[in-house]
Amino acid sequence: MSDQKHQGLPVAGYRPQTDEALALVNANKDAEERVLRILDSLATRPDIDKRWLAVGRTAIENGFMAVNRAVFQPARAVLSHETKPAA
Repeated sequence: MSDQKHQGLPVAGYRPQTDEALALVNANKDAEERVLRILDSLATRPDIDKRWLAVGRTAIENGFMAVNRAVFQPARAVLSHETKPAA
């Protein structure tokens, strides 16, 4: 893979990312979407406890978000009155 850096999100704390990091997160997003579609299908069934399904969905979404943050490693944000982020 290329070592080309891609500009980070226009969000405070996000940095430029490599092709490899983008590919990893895109693969994670694909896997997440496949799982969420299974959960969407389960949600249509009358014999499924919707509350526990929602709990499970939230845990899965949080898990994928944590994994993607592990790859992208966003930093603390610099506030408008600061020159560097808090320690």
